[in-house]
Amino acid sequence: MGTIRGSREGDPSVAIIFRVVARAPSSLARAGEIITPHGVIQTPVFMPVGTQGSVKGISPDELLEMGAEMVLANTYHLYLRPGADLVRDAGGLHAFMNWHRGILTDSGGFQVASLADLRSITDDGVEFRSHIDGSRHFLTPERAVAIQEALGADIAMAFDECVRYPADRDYVRDAMRRTTEWAKRCKAAHRREDQALFGIVQGGVFPDLREQSARALADMDFPGYGIGGLSVGEPKDLMFEALEHAVAHLPEDRPRYLMGVGTPGDFIESVSRGVDMFDCVLPTRIARHGTAFTSAGRIIVRDAAYARDFSPLDPECDCRVCRSYTRAYIRHLLKAGEMLGLRLVSYHNLYFLIRVMRRIRASIIDGTFKETRQEFGDICGTK
Repeated sequence: MGTIRGSREGDPSVAIIFRVVARAPSSLARAGEIITPHGVIQTPVFMPVGTQGSVKGISPDELLEMGAEMVLANTYHLYLRPGADLVRDAGGLHAFMNWHRGILTDSGGFQVASLADLRSITDDGVEFRSHIDGSRHFLTPERAVAIQEALGADIAMAFDECVRYPADRDYVRDAMRRTTEWAKRCKAAHRREDQALFGIVQGGVFPDLREQSARALADMDFPGYGIGGLSVGEPKDLMFEALEHAVAHLPEDRPRYLMGVGTPGDFIESVSRGVDMFDCVLPTRIARHGTAFTSAGRIIVRDAAYARDFSPLDPECDCRVCRSYTRAYIRHLLKAGEMLGLRLVSYHNLYFLIRVMRRIRASIIDGTFKETRQEFGDICGTK
């Protein structure tokens, strides 16, 4: 597919088209489509995280098999290793990682902010030391954009300052102001016409700061919006309150992306508040510790209770792991340190979340979202 421009038909200003195809009554939940240069993304969507240009333990063919439509790659890590210029010279990230569907790259702001003692932040940008070799780097909004243009993702994110919870209101306000100014600089620097640049709403758990940030970014007319700085340790009620205040002031005709959120309960509650896109490292991270998502909640398959359990990870799941392997066998692999065990649980967890999101989308389209939300609340404890 060639480059498609316009968040609305006929608008030549951006590289994607976003359409809402169905809405759930008495809710902000919506089903949509994001048309990108590398295919159509059906929303709401969960995007597996491929930090280093690879989803841990999972091949591109397996991602296609499980139904992934877009993956996220990490600007900070790919900038440090192997380098954005190398990826560009390889034909861009799609060719480099042999993934020819959608790719979103984050700006690196979250990773740089997480370095704590290894970085210093000013209005100009962030000076930091590489976690790999200690080398010094200075990342500005313009540099973050240039790196992402070299990587060539379908969607790039504006450079932002992500604040951990808890944080002093004055600090959060300053970070939000800085993020707003950086968004202006990113938009001015962005040149790649086959790539959409999203702004990122910040403001911590303070509703008025979330509103201020969302309004300022909406005025900049980005083709889509990330909502960052949530799911960083704050209580769920504060997370959802901040989310509501952000969404209320973002354009209806643009996709909304809640960054770093990846549990079924958070999916259904955030979709009900108008979110279209999600990513999270959680499914593969917990898989490496032997934890699997199931229709009845999480299980730790490494536990002794599963040593002679010859049922699948989730009897209600139709993924190829659940069709072919038992809990007892997977536990054996994990206890023996066999790589296959980690891969099998990772595959299942990613498949499970992709299937959850498809079910949520289908319920919006067929008019059963209210019932689906109640069912998820009963299972996940969100109600």
